Amino acid sequence: MKNVLLVMGVSASLLVAACGGAEEPEVVAEEPTAAAETPTEAKSEVQEAIEYRQDRFKRVGANFKAVSDEIRSGSPDPAVVADAATKLRALSNQSADWFAEGTGPEAGFETEALPAIWENPEEFEAARERFQTAALTLSEAADAGDMEAAGAAFAGLGGSCKGCHDNFRLDD
Repeated sequence: MKNVLLVMGVSASLLVAACGGAEEPEVVAEEPTAAAETPTEAKSEVQEAIEYRQDRFKRVGANFKAVSDEIRSGSPDPAVVADAATKLRALSNQSADWFAEGTGPEAGFETEALPAIWENPEEFEAARERFQTAALTLSEAADAGDMEAAGAAFAGLGGSCKGCHDNFRLDD
């Protein structure tokens, strides 16, 4: 079991680098604002949509880090893993709304989203669905209290993050 946790911990460390990390915030369901009436308002609406997306990814990173820290600890707290996994699942389910047309680099605001998101929507949607599936798998394992399965599912989640980062995110 120690070897399994060690391998999962090393994998988790590498995956945290791929998905980022921050302090753990709570998941709050919010809706991006509707299209504005004037060009000035429209510009601020686009900026708000980009900032909303960036905030959501910070939340993904924070919850990803929470799971990683627990797995790397060698004796993960199932409640902490389950809580973070539930938040990751909720965020993954919201992710389809984070990429409104016109919120890419062409908008003129700082974003790491690549044009490929909107140029290859089917490929991007498939990657986003892999994120959802991986988050669900992690959440189910964590809810069952199976930390070995959660560790394996966490590695899969990290792989789904990396898949998007490799193709749809500007390199850091």
